[in-house]
Formats: sequence, structure tokens, C-alpha cells
Amino acid sequence: MDLTAQINQLEADLQELGSLLEKAERKRVQDLLQQEQKKVEKELAVKRQQKEQQARREADPSAASKATYTVKITNYAWDQSEKFIKIYLTLKDVHKIPSENVEVNFTEGSFSVMVKELDGKNHQMTILNLLYPIDVKESYKKIKTDMVLVMCKKQATKKWDCLTKVEKQTKEKEKPNVDDNADPSDGLMSMLKKIYSDGDDEMKRTINKAWSESQEKKTRGGIGGDMMDF
Repeated sequence: MDLTAQINQLEADLQELGSLLEKAERKRVQDLLQQEQKKVEKELAVKRQQKEQQARREADPSAASKATYTVKITNYAWDQSEKFIKIYLTLKDVHKIPSENVEVNFTEGSFSVMVKELDGKNHQMTILNLLYPIDVKESYKKIKTDMVLVMCKKQATKKWDCLTKVEKQTKEKEKPNVDDNADPSDGLMSMLKKIYSDGDDEMKRTINKAWSESQEKKTRGGIGGDMMDF
């Protein structure tokens, strides 16, 4: 059935639903008819938009042959619940294009998104090396106003500290090495030694002076503090 026939069928359905709604007296029946009416109206709007796009392509055949370039999706955020990792992709007017233009593919350790023919271009995103495995069959997409929501079903209900293994490795490298049994002053000494070794002559004189004055306060009445031996 072509688009014109589908539109005609939906318009007829909508007209009949309106007629039934006028005759319905029970609230429950009215509510059910109104729900179905909204569903048909939404489907009709999508079909009409598809027909307009088809008409534009037929009016300008060269448009179909023009290469559509692809851009990377960089504007996104993520969150999680006990069962899902949720990735929010902000794409203006994505809800206005056919849902089949939004493709999301999942593997246990990754997912990819391809949004076709939005604002004259394709929009693509791939996330590899997810922190933990996901359930491919239970993962899915949702299209909302100006947004695609990617729902990755966790295989285990553990909390994710980050989205990918690479992010986790980066965070671990950035963490300072802390020895619970070490003397707290050792950390300060290490920091001072680094500043001293990296500093110029003026910096070294300043640190030596501050160290000497500190030691003198501690041993007042005794022998003054030695110069820092770096």
C-alpha cells in the first residue's frame, strides 16, 4: 500500500473514531476512543511528513543523488538505574524524521547509533569497550522530543563508575598512590621535593628559608633546622 492509500485509510479511521466518540456515553469508552484517536493522529502526521519528503525528492531528483555527509554526535550525557545504562543524545528535530531513520546496534561490549537524513546530514556515534557487558536482546532505543535515548540493559545490576573501560583506566592512572601505613608527612616531603627540583633558584631559596624557619620553631632553644637536602 503506497503512502497516499495509507493516508486515506488513516483519515477514514480518524473520521469514524470521531463519529463513535460523539455517540459514546460511557466515560471508559470515551477514554479508549480518545486514546486510539491520538494514536491515529500521530501516525497520520508521520505519514503526511513522509509524503512531503517523497514529493520534494520527486520534484528535485538531483537531491537524492547528492552525497549526504556524516558528522559525529558529541553532545550526549549518561545516567543509570539498577537495570539500565541510559545514554541521552541531543539532536534537534530528531522526533520529526521517520523512526526507521534512527538505527541503534548493540553488542555485549558496545553500541552504535546512526541517524540518517536529519538536517541534511547523517549523525553517527559509536561507543566501544563498555565497562561491563550488556544484554543485547533487552537493549533498545527511545525517540523523544529533540532526543534519542539509548537504553543498554545491564547483564548484572552492579553500579557503573563510568561508561567505558578506557575511562576507568584513565581515572585509575590519575589517582595518587596513597599508602595507608605511610607517614602523612612523607606525602608533604615528596611534594616539596618535586616543587624544589622543578623550581628555579629563587623558588629553592624560598623553600629552604621556610623549612629552616619551621624547624627553628620546633627546636627553639636547641639546634636550628638543617637546610633541605634534595
